[in-house]
Amino acid sequence: MRLATILTGGGYCTAVLDRERVLPLVTGPAGEDLPPGMGTMRELAAGGPGALDAVHAWADRQPSTAWQPLADVRLGPPIPDPGAIYTVGLNYHDPAMPADEAPDQPLIYGKAATSVAAGDEVLTWDQALTANVDPEVELGVVIGTPAWRVAPREAMRHVFAYTCINDVSSRDPWLDGDQWLLGKSMPGFCPTGPWLVTPDELDAASLRLRCTINGEPIQDGTTADMRFPIAKVIAYLSRHIELQPGDLIATGTPARLATPPGPDRHLEAGDEVAVWIEGIGELTTTIG
Repeated sequence: MRLATILTGGGYCTAVLDRERVLPLVTGPAGEDLPPGMGTMRELAAGGPGALDAVHAWADRQPSTAWQPLADVRLGPPIPDPGAIYTVGLNYHDPAMPADEAPDQPLIYGKAATSVAAGDEVLTWDQALTANVDPEVELGVVIGTPAWRVAPREAMRHVFAYTCINDVSSRDPWLDGDQWLLGKSMPGFCPTGPWLVTPDELDAASLRLRCTINGEPIQDGTTADMRFPIAKVIAYLSRHIELQPGDLIATGTPARLATPPGPDRHLEAGDEVAVWIEGIGELTTTIG
């Protein structure tokens, strides 16, 4: 199943996607109430597989007139109000990295929840604070039912859905590797979307992912190159933190390509950044 958050006159509304059309999760035209506990994406995530089954059955009963063309709606962040955002550093094998510098356990950073943004938005920031800002394509994992001290073999049961994340980060020396939270958390520094794809439709073990600036590739990799797979990351996090429905995990990013424009090309006004993940889609952001 594919799910999205759309913008309406009343704010955010959760919706089901079916190819090029969307169905808002509101009381249907025939007066049939939506199953309880599904008003927001986080509530839906908390409901587990049973909630998804109920939504699927409800959607099947709605008339075709209840669906809207995807082109006629504006997409918001799939999880507009995450309780927490965790990011995993150095999680992709890089031949250029000496073996003794590779982490022996997941390296966890974070982003403020207020950094979340939708795709197709204009990203601006205070250049006086940082001028050296980079995009990073990352597979986003959305937590479903709470996870606390789970074993790796059980961890994937707590995955609600997957999405694209652009982990925008400052590279200024006093932020990069020193004040990670600040360098990753400015407003708009976490574009996510364009929608969610549930695990029954997507095997995340070997997905192609890439990032481009103005159409030129700066990253190109596969999730098969993760040092620590998703189950290991969730299990490790849950040893220290109780993961909650709707929490986001950005699972790491492939190394920058050495080919032009090269690793030293930072974001500039007028750039269009696109992150793409196989089986999910493309998320674009314009730099203002």
